[in-house]
Amino acid sequence: MNAMYDMIFKRKSFHLFRNVGTDSISDDELTEIKNTFQSFTPLFPQIKTAICIVKSKETNCKRGGEYCILLYSEKKDGYLQNIGYLGEQLDLYLVSKNIGTLWFGIGKTYEKSFENLDFVIMITIKKITDESKFRKDMFKSKRKPVDEIWEGNQIEGVTDIVRFAPSACNSQPWFVKNEDKISVFRYKKSGKRGIMPVDKVSFYNRIDIGIFMCFLDICLLHEGIEFKRELFYDNGGDDELILNAVYKL
Repeated sequence: MNAMYDMIFKRKSFHLFRNVGTDSISDDELTEIKNTFQSFTPLFPQIKTAICIVKSKETNCKRGGEYCILLYSEKKDGYLQNIGYLGEQLDLYLVSKNIGTLWFGIGKTYEKSFENLDFVIMITIKKITDESKFRKDMFKSKRKPVDEIWEGNQIEGVTDIVRFAPSACNSQPWFVKNEDKISVFRYKKSGKRGIMPVDKVSFYNRIDIGIFMCFLDICLLHEGIEFKRELFYDNGGDDELILNAVYKL
């Protein structure tokens, strides 16, 4: 995961692909994307996942992307966090190949199932000819300050970086308590959901927690901090804080 660390600072969410060049993603690159996905580390190895890449016009995503990567999974405990964790590795890998990305949460596709797995979410992609279109200064991005997402001892190179993980409607639904261990919670602020349908908030925010844990793991490993992680079941309830993981350093 260390190779992905630098991509955290480069990546951006292309909410609209405009003036990014006319290069296409080649067939060889598409094959490489599919093969590379198989090498990523899941949160839950026992949950089967797969991706299918289709032309954007075969979905409802109208953001100017060339393709959409459809992510599929078995529906088992933790599958949403697992897809977020795997999908963010994919996101950062694509950035390293100068392919722009956007997690498209409200995406719909005709391909509701693939390899007997259920569709979960999609990422729309497009080749970026001009590398300057990626993020120039991540720290100018709109994110919650550290004291809103992290309680207890801060970790240099970790605490101030993980808060830049992408999330649905930039909801940033995470809270960390670091005492003798790091506890990661899904945080739900009453009434705050952006444009998300009320019945989809916990669905997307559990994916977001997987994305956040991907950032957390990458940063810890980059700093040479070893850890053991214990995962907890999150049933999508409406409690303000729901424990998702504990890291023993």
